[in-house]
Amino acid sequence: MGLSFTYFNVLETPRFVGWKNYIDLFFSDEIFLKAVKNTFLFATITGPIGYFMALFIAWMINDIKKPVIRAFMTLVFYAPTISGQAFIVWKYIFSSDTYGMANAWLMKLGITFQPILWFEDEKYIMPILIIVILWMSMGTGFLSFIAGLQNVDRTLYEAGYMDGIRNRFQELWYITLPAMKEQLMFGAVMTITNSFAIHDQLAALAGFPSVNYAAHTVVSHLIDYGTVRFEMGYASAIATLLFMVMVICNKLVQILLRKVGK
Repeated sequence: MGLSFTYFNVLETPRFVGWKNYIDLFFSDEIFLKAVKNTFLFATITGPIGYFMALFIAWMINDIKKPVIRAFMTLVFYAPTISGQAFIVWKYIFSSDTYGMANAWLMKLGITFQPILWFEDEKYIMPILIIVILWMSMGTGFLSFIAGLQNVDRTLYEAGYMDGIRNRFQELWYITLPAMKEQLMFGAVMTITNSFAIHDQLAALAGFPSVNYAAHTVVSHLIDYGTVRFEMGYASAIATLLFMVMVICNKLVQILLRKVGK
């Protein structure tokens, strides 16, 4: 935060410049504003969908009676996250030549007669990357949901049905979710952090920078100024703003989670 008020190129002593970095960010840096838009688009789509998808799948897996099958299904959904750069397989699926699986099938079915340049055309970049991020959204939060569901006291369900609970969704809302609020909070923090910190997958698939900055996020902008241009003061201003947004989002999620079961 201190460096965000300086001009610092790593080699020279930081020089205080006041609010200049923040003023430049919002009033002179068009790429930053585009990165903010892209980041919030990723966060608002992949964050909530990925969070609820992980919770729903964990809930379904928890109902499997056989431990071996339950462990296998957990591994199946968690595998993309622990497989390093598994997302590179999407580079092959959406390759821009006739060898790409998507182009091959579209041409075979007669839908198109020439390869589509998936990662060279900005109108395709964002939808494909959203699919990839959702595919990889079963992360640590997903495992915490599995653990939370398996540790709910079974006697609560018996008491709940005696008190008037009549279906699985009432059971989920009034018993299961309130009993695993810690895991829900942990999953929310991890989801928010991952949603706002997306960069590596985007750079590997769409390039860095991407076509017309179509997949450029705030973290991409931060890495550009911090590790490529070595304008560390400017990069620190970007990092500070990102940190503040994450804190605000986490506080909002905490407020929402307090309403679970009420």
